[in-house]
Amino acid sequence: MEGETYHVFNRGAHKQRIFIDEVDHRRFQILLLLANSTERIDVGNILTKYQGPALVNLFENEKPDMALVDIFAYSLMPNHFHLVLRQKIEGGISKFMLKVCTGYSMYFNLKHDHSGTLFQGKFKSSHIDTDPYHKWIFAYVHLNPAALIESTWENSGIENTPRAKEFLGGYSYSSYFDYYTAHRPERMILAHQEALQYIDNQKDVNELLATYAHGRVLYPGLEA
Repeated sequence: MEGETYHVFNRGAHKQRIFIDEVDHRRFQILLLLANSTERIDVGNILTKYQGPALVNLFENEKPDMALVDIFAYSLMPNHFHLVLRQKIEGGISKFMLKVCTGYSMYFNLKHDHSGTLFQGKFKSSHIDTDPYHKWIFAYVHLNPAALIESTWENSGIENTPRAKEFLGGYSYSSYFDYYTAHRPERMILAHQEALQYIDNQKDVNELLATYAHGRVLYPGLEA
């Protein structure tokens, strides 16, 4: 529904990795930016203008009309991804995800000589219908990469908070970096200013953990 916000997620078919290296992560981030338009975007032609270190300039120079969705948060994991999206037009999320996933699948299959389905069916979504739920999802998505250093964090909590904070702060494949670490060109992916209302009491990883723990009983059963 137009104006509503959703948690959108998907994983690799058979739980296979969908991000192998830094270039894969970067391509998905580029697609999050460029696919957010009602217009057809030729990613290949755009990329030819940005080679090597100049690639980072793409995020500031090629921002499209952002007509399909507002992206509030994202995290990219080795075999899955999470997005928090607000739909701006009717069918906007479906159109956006089709463009992102089709574009990324074509890229991945060609680069890694992969055949067959890359993703585990159509993306899944959950309607975020309350402010507490939104704050909890925001915390969950941004804490998700902690699984790379503490695999049981969702159920057992994070044992080494300083280590987790350092790791999350340097993890560049998540919007955590854009809210809690530093300004970078990739912030252009986000509806950053509008999302700030959801982190008014989440100053760092400790507040994110508290928000996640508080809502875990109310919102169980998320697929990761």
